[in-house]
Amino acid sequence: MRRIGIGLALACALLAGGAGPKPAFETPVAKGPHPWTHARFDDAPDKFSFAVVSDLESGYRPGVFEVAAAQLALLRPTMILTIGDMIEGGSEDEALLNKEWDAFDARLAQTPAPFFHVPGNHDMTNLTQRKVWEARYGPRYSWFIYKNVLFLLLDTEDYPAATMQELYRQRADYLALRTKDPKAAAALPYPRRIESQVGAIGPAQSAYFEKAIASHPKVRWTFLLMHKPVYRRDGDQGLGRIEAALKGRPYTLLNGHLHRYSYAERNGRDHIMLGTTGGERAFDGSEGAMDHMLWVTMTKGGPQIANLKLSGVLDKTGHLPAGGDKLCLEHGPPPCPAPKP
Repeated sequence: MRRIGIGLALACALLAGGAGPKPAFETPVAKGPHPWTHARFDDAPDKFSFAVVSDLESGYRPGVFEVAAAQLALLRPTMILTIGDMIEGGSEDEALLNKEWDAFDARLAQTPAPFFHVPGNHDMTNLTQRKVWEARYGPRYSWFIYKNVLFLLLDTEDYPAATMQELYRQRADYLALRTKDPKAAAALPYPRRIESQVGAIGPAQSAYFEKAIASHPKVRWTFLLMHKPVYRRDGDQGLGRIEAALKGRPYTLLNGHLHRYSYAERNGRDHIMLGTTGGERAFDGSEGAMDHMLWVTMTKGGPQIANLKLSGVLDKTGHLPAGGDKLCLEHGPPPCPAPKP
């Protein structure tokens, strides 16, 4: 029976009259009926998949992110990105901050894909944390292109130095009182400031991304990754200038901070707020409360987006990797929180 190779490489080789490279798909089945629907494999050269992880800190639950890292090692995305809150932070002790960053980066050692850091408020609480970040990871905000897709990595803790230190002191006062007297803590300045909810984008950062967008008018898609939902802020410290630069272009915005998944459409574009990948979350079955990863596959027609709950990504033995079966990822027996009736 004649072997038939199906694929573009073989067709080119036949036209050229040479042997050519070996085709990706080969079969001994002759022309005629065959047990597959078609040979247009979903492996276009410009297709790729990436994962996005969300809030780990602000109520860190030991072991949960390690499960996510083990699952990512199994899933093998092209790259991994975050929308921030990777360390506890909130300190001006450089040695402690570097220790926390070392521990976080070590969690990712088993994943072969590159990891792109995006700062959250825990990662960028004060000027010392800015200094440590820049020494380890370079600029606080940046962009890159992969397969003609533009990625914008924003810093939503982009305050003048004096404002940042004021916020740091107010936040420390709030956290010190929150567990002792939640009502009194809620009356303090920090939780009532707009910065604690939506952050800020300074004029230099807006100008930086306006230039990046204008310099790449023919990219096929743009992704914006940020921690706080700064698009909810009006005025010159919001996302308005960057949104205006993107007008008429396809893009998707991803953020976190509130530890609850939600989807909205704004300006005709997808805005997705991720839940948690190990941070504090509700266990009452309420909508959006989940530990998960976002899985994005970039296709010719745009991104296809799926949510992978950590509780549902099992290894070849049918169990959660990295000891995940012993953790509280959904509901379970005590000490795991029980679902409300």
